[in-house]
Formats: sequence, C-alpha cells, structure tokens
Amino acid sequence: MPETLQSNRLHFDWKLLPVIIALAWPTMLEQILSTAVQYIDTAMVGSLGTDATAAVGSTGTVGWLVSSSTGALSVGFLTFIAQAYGAGDKEKAAKVCSQAALVVLITGIFFTAVIIAVAPFVPSWMQVEERIQDMASTYFFILFLPMLPRAATFIFGTVLRSAGDTKTPMLVGLLVNIINVVLNFLLIYDPRTIHILGLDIPVWGAGWGVTGAAIASAIAVTVGGIVITIKVYKHPEISFRGQKLRPDWEILKPCLKIALPNALQRFGTSFGFVAFAAMINSLGGLSTATHTICNTVESAFYIPGYGMMTAASTLTGNALGAGDKKRMHDMAALILFVEVILMIFTGGLLFLFARQMVSIFSDSAEVIALGSIILRMVAVSEPFYGVSIIIEGILQGVGETKKPFIYNISGMWGVRIVGTFVFTQLLHTGLIGAWACMIAHNMLVFLLYVLLYIRGKWNPLNRPQP
Repeated sequence: MPETLQSNRLHFDWKLLPVIIALAWPTMLEQILSTAVQYIDTAMVGSLGTDATAAVGSTGTVGWLVSSSTGALSVGFLTFIAQAYGAGDKEKAAKVCSQAALVVLITGIFFTAVIIAVAPFVPSWMQVEERIQDMASTYFFILFLPMLPRAATFIFGTVLRSAGDTKTPMLVGLLVNIINVVLNFLLIYDPRTIHILGLDIPVWGAGWGVTGAAIASAIAVTVGGIVITIKVYKHPEISFRGQKLRPDWEILKPCLKIALPNALQRFGTSFGFVAFAAMINSLGGLSTATHTICNTVESAFYIPGYGMMTAASTLTGNALGAGDKKRMHDMAALILFVEVILMIFTGGLLFLFARQMVSIFSDSAEVIALGSIILRMVAVSEPFYGVSIIIEGILQGVGETKKPFIYNISGMWGVRIVGTFVFTQLLHTGLIGAWACMIAHNMLVFLLYVLLYIRGKWNPLNRPQP
C-alpha cells in the first residue's frame, strides 16, 4: 500500500484527547457565548417587528465580507506561530506577533474608510425593501464603524490561540457579550416597568430600537478590541512590546503567502454570500426575516466544528514544527472522529427541535413553518460540513491555503450562486431552493476535502526530506 495512504489509516491515540479538549473547549465556549448573544440580539430586535429583523439581517453579509477578509489574514500568523512553538522558537513567535500588530493597524484603518464610503449604498445594493433602507444603512454604519478594534479582536485572538492560549480570547469574548446584552437592554427599548417577585421596578430605556442595538454592539466590540490588545502587549512570550512596528519582509512574505489565498477565499465566499443574500432579499420581507433567523439558529450547531478547527490548526502546526509525523496523523484522525460524533449529535438536535428554535425569534406562523423546513434540510448535512471544517483547519496548520481557496470559490460560485439564481429567479422555488443550493455547495466541498485528505499530499512530512 502506498505510504501516504497507509499513514492516513484511522488510528486513535486517545492520549491526545485531553490536549485536543484543552485547546477546543475555550473556543467552543466562546462560540456558545457569542451565539447566545446573537440569539438574544435577534430576539430583542425581533420583538420590534419583522421589518426590524429584516433591516438587521439584510446587510449582515456585507459586514461579514469586510470582517472575514480581515480575520483571514491572521491565518498566516497562526501557521507560523504554531510551528515556531512546535520547534521551541519563542523569539520567532514574538517577531511574528509584531508583524500581526502592524497588520491590525493597516487593515483596521483601511476597512474603517471602506465602511464610511459604502454604508449609504449597501441596502440598495442588497435589494433591501425601500421602506427599511434608511434603518438598514444606519445599523450597518454604526455596527461596523469600529473596524480597528474588530481587526484587533480577530487577529490578536488568532495569535493567542496559535500560541496555545484559547482561554484569553474566550474571556474577552465573554466581556464583549456581557456589555452587548446590558447595553441592548438599555438602548433598544423605551422606559418601562418590569415586574420581579411582586415588585414593580422602573427601568430606564433610550428607546433607540435598531439603532440602539447597533450602538450596543459597536461599544462592546471596541472594548473587546482594546482589552485583547492589552493582553497581547503584556503576554510574557509573544508580546510585540519593544518590537519595531515596521515591515519585516522575512516574516511578512511567507505569512502573506499563506494568508492571501485565505483572504481571497474569505473575500470570494463572503462576496458570494452577499450575492446569495441579495437574491434572497429580492424574494421579500418574509424570506429575508426567515433567512436571518435560520442563519442565527444554525450558527449554534456549528460550534463544535469551529472549536475543534482551532485545535486542529494549532496541533497540526505544532507537530509540523516538531517534525513529528506520527503525532500529526494520530491527532488528525482523532479530531475528525470526535468531530463527526459531535456534529451527528448537534444535527440531530437541530432536526428534532427546528420548529421550537425558530419560535424563539418569531411568532409569525409563516416564518415558523418555512424556517422549520429549512433547518431540517440543513441538519442532515451538518456532519459533512463538520468534516470540511476540520480538514480546512488541518490544512491551515501546515500552511496549505491554495486548495481551500479553489474548493470554496468553486463551490460558492459554481454551485450556490448559479444554482440559487436558477432556482429563485427562473424556477421560483423561493427560499427552500436557495438553501438546497447552499447544502449542495457544502457537500461538494466535503467530497473535495476528503479526497485531498485521503491522498495525504497535503502533509509536508509525507514528502521526501532532503
């Protein structure tokens, strides 16, 4: 049997499980907290009516395009810091962190200017109904204006995780979520009286509605960006303190060689999400509101995937830095096995409780009926999507970002966007047809990743060493 295939045989080294869990659980908890706040946000805004929900959700994909493009640049730093830690080279890790700080400044300032320029036009680009365009534009502008602290949160969070510290980003995320919920409670609603244990307690409220929700999130993100920057600055091993914030091309060039394909992938797929959402928005307020709610619900059930992805990236980079081929394969096999089990479980819950989940965010019978069908459709594909997430994380750990770029762009534009146009604009199958195309996209990417993983050529340790 060829060596690359033999080395990919499933072998579970259970001694690695505590290490995987130690890296994964803080990221999972961070995602749980973030998703919980997203649920609360959606429910609070949803209480203002379908128009408010549609205004909040209709421009979200454009913000995701900008934010994910920023965060994608952190993958190059993740790969190099993880490998430096595996090789025991802490000095190199600190130098990489200083370059990450430089990228935070550049991207944060650049994308702030982009947000200021495009905010007035985004709702019309997204085919948002005219009566809610002003509301949507204001929400988008306020929410994404603090791009510098957003860039710090994304990039410095990845830097810390790649150094094995997943708890600090989790705690910062917890702080952001607490601030967000408290300010939502105060800024969204009018002054009111709440009844607790027989007592009537007057509560101040700004009554700013959707604008209040945006301000709450913007303040919370700003605080989070400042705190995580301070944490990295004070870090005992990877701090950029004392480092010169100027380009070091010996570090930046290889980092950017890895990061740019990932950034292009995120930009291309996020732009695809924009096109996807625009076609859905064109179907009317019911489809936009249902799509927003289903995205919110579904995000909770991806949490195991993204938590394990962090562990996969970090441990793969460590194994490569140490030149430990056996650890590389044992770790990958175990994470994939655990991931499939977790995603089967969460997919089953999503299928069984789809109706109840949608009911949290809307009391509209039409939204609940349509959303339940869509969530049950996507629940079946959860384990397959989970495998794709883990293999992509493994590839990031070894610095392979070109093939994920090709796979994801092909699936997004060749299947999801073309398919959605045909199904929604020509065949008029509505939101169900659009989500069917999304599932087909995910299944194609799953097949491509699995074939790549089985062949084993992704692993530099499988190649003949000089």
